[in-house]
Amino acid sequence: MSTIEFNSHFDTLQHKLLPFAYRLTNNLEDAKDLIQETALRAYNNKEKFEVGTNFRAWVTTIMRNTFINIYRKKKNRNTSSEPADSYVFVNEHHAVDNSAHSNMMMIELDGIMNNLDYIYRQPFQMFYEGFKYEEIAEDMNLPIGTVKSRIFFARQKLMETIKYQYAYDTTTLN
Repeated sequence: MSTIEFNSHFDTLQHKLLPFAYRLTNNLEDAKDLIQETALRAYNNKEKFEVGTNFRAWVTTIMRNTFINIYRKKKNRNTSSEPADSYVFVNEHHAVDNSAHSNMMMIELDGIMNNLDYIYRQPFQMFYEGFKYEEIAEDMNLPIGTVKSRIFFARQKLMETIKYQYAYDTTTLN
């Protein structure tokens, strides 16, 4: 693929890449940066593109992989490099751990989960405990698509219930 062809294809595709980049980054400026990085990587590897295949899929794959690489780099940079015996860590032991709030929250969430229908609760609970979709499907003797669907609907129902229970009515403040 020549540079002119690449530029032509990429220019027509660029407006479609912004929503995808924004979904990945949740930030407009980061999305624009991601598009630039993607353009650079795609341009540097344009000879690897096979003519006749889907250019958009090729570029979005590069974008997704670029985002993952950037995310991993940021994650690794955010780790603390302070030695364990530094002044900060030594003097933080005066605080007492109190898990009452998180315990109360877990009791409430368990109650909300127990209100789900069994057909949704069981696969969701197994997924939450770390089982893979295939294991859940085999254990419950269901197709994997049904398991994924039930877990999805369980999440939706849980989110709706949590939003409803913890909704804050701003009209009473005025």
